[in-house]
Amino acid sequence: MSPQQPLISHLLELRSKLLKSITSVLLVFICSVYWANDIYHYMAIPLMQSLPTGGSMIATDVAAPFFAPFKLTLVLSFFVAVPYVLFQIWSFVAPGLYKHEKRLVMPLLFSSTLLFYLGIAFAYYIVFPVVFGFFANTAPEGVQVATDISSYLDFILKLFFAFGLSFEIPIAVVLLCWAGVTTPEDLKQKRPYIVVGAFVVGMLLTPPDVISQTMLAVPMLLLFEGGLLAARFYSKPDDQSDDEADKTNS
Repeated sequence: MSPQQPLISHLLELRSKLLKSITSVLLVFICSVYWANDIYHYMAIPLMQSLPTGGSMIATDVAAPFFAPFKLTLVLSFFVAVPYVLFQIWSFVAPGLYKHEKRLVMPLLFSSTLLFYLGIAFAYYIVFPVVFGFFANTAPEGVQVATDISSYLDFILKLFFAFGLSFEIPIAVVLLCWAGVTTPEDLKQKRPYIVVGAFVVGMLLTPPDVISQTMLAVPMLLLFEGGLLAARFYSKPDDQSDDEADKTNS
């Protein structure tokens, strides 16, 4: 058999997984695009509740009333399809994994998806009301707060991704410890640097205000501590021969 044939078969399999993932996102989008305006209205509730009486959002671009809900629905369709997309990634890499690796991956896929959704929910229900209330109450006298719908969309999507990804910290800690890159004891000794790093990341990923930066950094530190606890149950495989046997029997 030509050495190029396995590579071509892998590429064809990868293309198939990518097409299935994209199709899943498009299907969710097609099913939900009819309610795009309702979805945008729901996402705007935290801001609308913080605006002064009689306040409203505005559209400074002619096409913004159409494209802003459309873009939001497309991004949320990806969020909804994330479990299926991760399953396609898992099914692609699974044949090359050892038995003990397969036992590790499935719980990590489930927990990473759950943590991503929890990060988005935390941003929407906890962070948004506090941040928008702070911004609305600190506006100078005589300034009417009227947020552009496109600017608001970019703002919330940035925070969604920031909190969704930051909630994956326990998964990253477990993987690093399991792969032997570091150990829970080493990470404990580096805790002061990690505290500083969490606030730096919060500064880079969130808008330039202390409240949102702190509300990202503190959960990151708590999740880091949770990752340390979970990492105690995983250790780097020591015997490579066992790996060989596992793969032979899989």
